[in-house]
Amino acid sequence: MQQDKQPDYRPVVFRDLSAGYAFLTRSTATSERTIEWDDGETYPVVDVEISSESHPFYTGKARTVDSEGRVARFERRYGGGAQTSGGDANA
Repeated sequence: MQQDKQPDYRPVVFRDLSAGYAFLTRSTATSERTIEWDDGETYPVVDVEISSESHPFYTGKARTVDSEGRVARFERRYGGGAQTSGGDANA
């Protein structure tokens, strides 16, 4: 088996910039920046823009799609129901 093919799997801190939340996990992600964690150890830190603490789906702040309102707006704009052109459809 060849050595040095697998990336180094080690503890890394991921920090959510929008929520001010950080968590320690194991990862192959690399970073030049470090942070001192609660246990007194220094770990590499990877800044992310969104995590489970700030994502609308996980926080319950997700927008609900108003599909009925969209259909009504479409019918108002382009006319509701089927329209026939040029006479009686039963003829």
